[in-house]
Parts: sequence; structure tokens; C-alpha cells
Amino acid sequence: MTDRASRGNRAPARQPRPRATTGTVAVAPARSCAYAVLRRVFEQGAYADRALQSHARELDARDRALAMRLAYGAVQRRGTLDHLIEHLAGRPPAKLDAPVLAALRLGLYELLYLSGAPDRAVVADCVQLAKIHGLERRGGHGLVNAVLRRAAREGAESLLGGLRDDTPEHAAIAHSHPPWVARLWWEQLGADDARALMAADNQPGELALRVNALCADPSTVARELDVATHIDPELPEALVLDGPFDLHGSELWARGAILAQSRAAMLVAHALDPQPGERVLDLCAAPGGKSTHLAALMEDRGEVVAVERNRARAKELQENARRLHAHSVRVQLADAALPRAEGAVFDRVLVDPPCSGLGTLQARADLRWRVTAAHVRELVRIQAQILAQGARALRPGGVLVYSTCTISAIENEQQIESFLHGNSDFVIDDLTDLRQIHPHPRARKLVLTMPHRERTAGFFIARLRRVNGSRGGRL
Repeated sequence: MTDRASRGNRAPARQPRPRATTGTVAVAPARSCAYAVLRRVFEQGAYADRALQSHARELDARDRALAMRLAYGAVQRRGTLDHLIEHLAGRPPAKLDAPVLAALRLGLYELLYLSGAPDRAVVADCVQLAKIHGLERRGGHGLVNAVLRRAAREGAESLLGGLRDDTPEHAAIAHSHPPWVARLWWEQLGADDARALMAADNQPGELALRVNALCADPSTVARELDVATHIDPELPEALVLDGPFDLHGSELWARGAILAQSRAAMLVAHALDPQPGERVLDLCAAPGGKSTHLAALMEDRGEVVAVERNRARAKELQENARRLHAHSVRVQLADAALPRAEGAVFDRVLVDPPCSGLGTLQARADLRWRVTAAHVRELVRIQAQILAQGARALRPGGVLVYSTCTISAIENEQQIESFLHGNSDFVIDDLTDLRQIHPHPRARKLVLTMPHRERTAGFFIARLRRVNGSRGGRL
């Protein structure tokens, strides 16, 4: 999904197929598609994956793969690209017409981070795209031509190699992250981990499959797959793919034997450790990866009440549970932040609330530019409400797991600290086995996975136990 370039090393890429016609001018189809995706993302607020799906329908597999790499890479690297555009063009990107800016981002990304196509072809196509879609009387395509030709002359080693990452502000530019995220991680993780995490966010994330224990076993699935895999000794149901794989075109997927799920997400169900015959509540459950994993760990004996307030997502959850043979999953259309009628009757509760998603930036090309510090503060309020309702639904002696896919103290350990302060009948349950492999840098009883360390998504996991009386707990 993303480039493998780092500090001036250009990753190889397939050369585009012969050009297709865009308007009255021939442009390579992969570049034309990627250009359209960039404009949809940054001008209309579209999600990159949905925009790509819309614009790549007519492309063959090879061009679709290249269009994805160009579009997602240019979206992820926007911060670095805009810094270089200002340097090369002598004006801030905000002052440029949108069609011109999109052409510059696309062209610079391919020139600096990919190889395989002649520089002249990259420049020519981006100039033509700017000419077709821009205001020709302003001469924007001429600026595109001048900037990209200069970038081709100076080269990736010169332009990227001169970027520093010795401060949060410099690192935000070099690794293309919003400055507030760079400062957040610098403060909470330290400079070395912050730099490594930001660098990892621009690399392709691994594709892991969870083998559905309700109808398959990992060794059999591994033999049936048409791609090499390796196992995770910590997660018996996990297969990590060593090459590309058409998941939804696979017969294994159709019969419910596999689903795509990060290894970090798989840890969450194991942390809750549901037992056969128990009653489990899963709040904010769509699309159902964790709900169905819980059902599998319970041997589909007992009940998993999977709560989702969005009707369309609840329907998707129901369909996934059916495909994965998780008959114990009962989907409930409800708001997880509101009180529940049945009271404290659940043996185990999973609270997996909406979060900023900062642990998933590898897989979600545009997310880093969507989330804001103000948005995080609003999410914290919602998370606290959902956690409170989950706690009220848990029986005395029961277990609650709070998990997020973000690396943000205010959403993670600070959220747990605040909860414990107001709920003295809950204690931290030490995740000893998981913690030894995925230690949290500041809280010894909690778990935090990080993309640069575990090569999977960034997940926070806290396990709490409801006790009789007031004991409290410390992180």
C-alpha cells in the first residue's frame, strides 16, 4: 500500500502500461487514477480506499496495483511533498490551484520515492493532468513542468537526504506526520521510538490472517493458500502472509475459514480470555472481527452480545458472523454509551470504543490528515461514557478489557487511570504473558503494541477485574 523509500532510496515500481486518453490528452491510466484519488481525498474529503475503489474499476490488476501505490503513497507523504513543493516552487502549497497541487504531489512522489518509469514520462503525464484539469490561462501546467524537471535533476538523494528529524517539527516533515502527532509521540515515547514509529508508518504493513477455529485449522489453511506464510508462535490462529493475496477472491474466505485481522487485534480477544458457556458483551463491535474471535475461543458455546449503533455496520457484522459460523454472536442495534436494561449480568465485557486510530496509520493512508487534537478530546469523552456502561454491565468477579488501536496516552492509560479513580470496585489485572512481549513504556501492567517494534498495528490493552468491596488499583 505504501512506498519503501527512505531518505532518498527509491523503491522499484512497475512501469505504467501504454497511456490511455484523459480528455483529449493521453495519460498513463495508473497516474490518471491516482491523480483523481488525490483530488477526491484532499479537495472533497473522500476516504482514499473508497476513492481508489471508485476510480480503479476499469483498470487491470497491474495498473490497479500501481495506482494504489501512487495514490496511497502520495497521500501518506503529503507533509514531506508539500515541504518540497514550497522549496522548489517558491510559494506555499496553499497558494496553488488544486489541480496543480495534485499534479505536483503525484509527480514528486513518483520521482522521489519510486523507480521504474522514465522521469520524462512522469513529468509529461503530470503536466498534462494539470493542463487538462487546471486553469490553463494561469500557466499552472508550466509550474508543474518546471518544478518536476528541477526535482528530477536534483534527485531524491539531495532533496530527501537533507531532511532532518532531530526535533518533533523536523521529524514531522521528514516522516510526513502532522506536527501535533510528532510532538505527542516525542513526549510520550521518547525521541528514538517516536522517529522509528513515524518511519514505520510509511512502510507497507503486514497482512495477517486469522484462521477461524470454528471451521478450519492453521496448518490446513497454510497448505491451501497460494502464497507463502509464516506463523506467530504467540497466536496459534495467526498466519502472516509473505506476499500479495486476493483475500475476497479466495474460496477460503468465502467459506469462512479466514479473515484479515492484525495480530495486535487478535491479542485483544486473548486478553479477555472468554470461556465456553459464558455470557460476553462486546461494545462497538462492528465489523465483527473481535466478536467472532471471541466466539471461536468459546468454541461457539455461550453468548456474545455484539453491540453496534450504526444500522449498516450492524448488518455487516451480522453477515460476517454468519459467514464465520459464529452462531453464538447475537447482534444488537444499540448505542454503547447508553445504560443497558439487563444490569450487571455479563461474565466478560470488551470495550473497544471509537478512537483516533493512530496505531493504524500504516494501513489507512489518509487518517493522519483527518484526525485532530480537538477530535481526540471529543473521543476521550465518548470513550469514558462507553467504558462506564461496560463496567455497569459486568458482574462482580467478571473481567473487562478496554482496548484501542491508538498510541495516545489520553485515550489509553489516562483513560484507565480516570476510570479507576472513580470506580474503586475495579482493579488492574496484570497481563503478565502479553506484557512481557508487548510492554507498555510507562505502565507495567498494561500492553502496548507498536508498528516499529512488533511489525503489527499499534494497540493498547488493559484488563480490569470487578471485585467485591473497594480496593482500587494502580497502573
